[in-house]
Amino acid sequence: MPTGVHLRDARQQLFEAAESVLLRDGPNGLTSRAVTDEAGCAKGVLHRHFADFDAFLTDLVLDRAAQVERQADVLRGSVGTGTVAGNLTSALTTLFGPVPLAIIPLITFRDELRARLRHARPGGGIAILAEATTAISGYLADERERGRIAADADIDSLTLSLVGGGHLLFADRDPGPPATAAVSRLVTAVVADAVGRRPA
Repeated sequence: MPTGVHLRDARQQLFEAAESVLLRDGPNGLTSRAVTDEAGCAKGVLHRHFADFDAFLTDLVLDRAAQVERQADVLRGSVGTGTVAGNLTSALTTLFGPVPLAIIPLITFRDELRARLRHARPGGGIAILAEATTAISGYLADERERGRIAADADIDSLTLSLVGGGHLLFADRDPGPPATAAVSRLVTAVVADAVGRRPA
């Protein structure tokens, strides 16, 4: 492996390489050597940018959590448009895309990574799920204020059901993600009462 390979924006290229390894080989296959091999660079490149491999993984997870947060802004922007169930179906499909879904078991798999994430930010130990929870909860609260779901709807319980159910639905990536119709059935069942009892 040549040692003089220059990476433009090395951090992002290493992150993208890590995603590829994670999606292909799972958490067990994600090593510093696997990442640098995937990126086509010397192992020392990673250690020039990060103190150690767990520091690299921490920054990877936080970077991808920030992407989920940006996707959450799209959901919040849909308040008052379309249908509540339709917006949530689209959001779950995006929030539980292949990369976020692959990162969740990585966090579970590595104790040191969870510890560093908790130190880096509140709720950081489960960064991806925390961002998804915040996104769904905020959206539901906004729709309740708009009167599109019942004023007495239990936002916390609805959020837990949507995020937990969505995670379980998407967790089995073989042979692929669930069909949109399956996600829609889950969402519709969860929010049916809250949407059905809204003022006319």
